[in-house]
Amino acid sequence: MRTISETDLILNKDGSVYHLNLKPENISDTILTVGDPSRVFRISQLFDSIDFEMNRREFITHRGSYKGKDVTVISTGMGTDNVEIFMTELDALVNINLKTREVKEKHKKLNIIRIGTSGSLQEDLRLGSHLVSDYGIGLDTLMTFYNLRQTGFENMLTNKLRQYLDFPFKPYCVEGSTVLREQFAFDMIRGNTVTSPGFYAPQGRSIRIDQRYPHLMEDLMYFHMDDFWLTNFEMETAGYYALGRLMGHEVLSLNAIIANRAKNKFSKNPDRVIDSLIKKVLDRL
Repeated sequence: MRTISETDLILNKDGSVYHLNLKPENISDTILTVGDPSRVFRISQLFDSIDFEMNRREFITHRGSYKGKDVTVISTGMGTDNVEIFMTELDALVNINLKTREVKEKHKKLNIIRIGTSGSLQEDLRLGSHLVSDYGIGLDTLMTFYNLRQTGFENMLTNKLRQYLDFPFKPYCVEGSTVLREQFAFDMIRGNTVTSPGFYAPQGRSIRIDQRYPHLMEDLMYFHMDDFWLTNFEMETAGYYALGRLMGHEVLSLNAIIANRAKNKFSKNPDRVIDSLIKKVLDRL
């Protein structure tokens, strides 16, 4: 049985995992994730009760009950680097014996649902929409450090995208959970979400510094493989999907569309769009 070293998996003095500061009993089997720490409170205020709270860096955790369902909401901050920390330590809570540091023989699967904001790449994807990410397409390099298994379709797509964008590395593509999609997103717009490693140049924004890919946004808008088009972009989805596949968890990303980059328009009331998505997810637990 494999034993994890003290430097590979760092634990705090109380036995909790290092960054999240959580113990196995502090989480439920269903985890809602948000990027913005303040959004944790916007979700948990709708709970019937809050049974546990932990604040550590950008990772804020509230566990409670909603209409009799045990649910946990945790903030991750922005980017796939934070998602890697979050997913790795969350998986350790359920699949590693933290006292013996041994990997458990029986794997436990979590349901992880991201509730996030996103910008549309397509003109006809209106502001205020709720979109489920069928696929996450990573323009970051996180998966160059892991042995990610892609399907034949996913490999074909990412090879074509790398050539099309003239990138020095290969993007990655992973499908989200079809099980969770049927439960939480059966009536939402289905799309394919680009995950960028930054908010400005990696999403085609130009402020004061010259960009290496000045036509990136337009290139992403027009890229397609048959009827597979890129619909929106943000900074976490592909990392969630890839790590979920590697670790064996069900992961789904839901997006509140608050910007339309094709039309250069931003929602006048983004909070309403996000709050309606939050309520929809809670009611479908």
